Amino acid sequence: MYSSSYTPNSQFSVFPPAVKHLLLTNIVMFVATVTPVVGQFLYQYAALWPLGSGRFEFWQLGSYMFLHGGLGHIFFNLFALWIFGQPMERIWGTQRFLVYYLICGLGAGVIQLFVSPGGPTVGASGAVYGLLLAFGMTFPNQVIMLLFPPIPIQAKYFVMIYGALELFSGLTRPGSGIAHFAHLGGMLVGLGLILYWRRIPSNRLF
Repeated sequence: MYSSSYTPNSQFSVFPPAVKHLLLTNIVMFVATVTPVVGQFLYQYAALWPLGSGRFEFWQLGSYMFLHGGLGHIFFNLFALWIFGQPMERIWGTQRFLVYYLICGLGAGVIQLFVSPGGPTVGASGAVYGLLLAFGMTFPNQVIMLLFPPIPIQAKYFVMIYGALELFSGLTRPGSGIAHFAHLGGMLVGLGLILYWRRIPSNRLF
């Protein structure tokens, strides 16, 4: 996806700092997970395990979002982070952006635990879906080009369609192995945080 009037910066050296370090951290963690011994350790202790599994630890609510289940999984998450994260960090500033990203990821994990407790959960998708929502609310009329199918669509409609698809998939395909409710959770937590911030004077925010 790319914007017809906003083109994400492709020069890594000038990426905003939070986006840059999130990309690097996720890549390093992914490389670690494909190492047999290290990967097994990380999935055992850093993936988000269900509450009744006997393996749940509180830190997993933060660590799970830096693990991914495969090359396609990490590619699409980091691609979306690159596309939607850069403009949001430039508008919000690094501290506020990072707080938003992490809270969306944490909230998505909590919702996944209680709404759809299956196997272990990994991935930055909850935080990324929160960024998608933030982009759609900040640039509602911004036209972006989909990859599949390659058609232009305004950001606000893109967010609505993705949210509806995630809800439909979560209700009709509970055993798909995809954490649809975590994705929705990231969007809902992001929505609540943005609405809360809008009620607070800007000079009281970070």
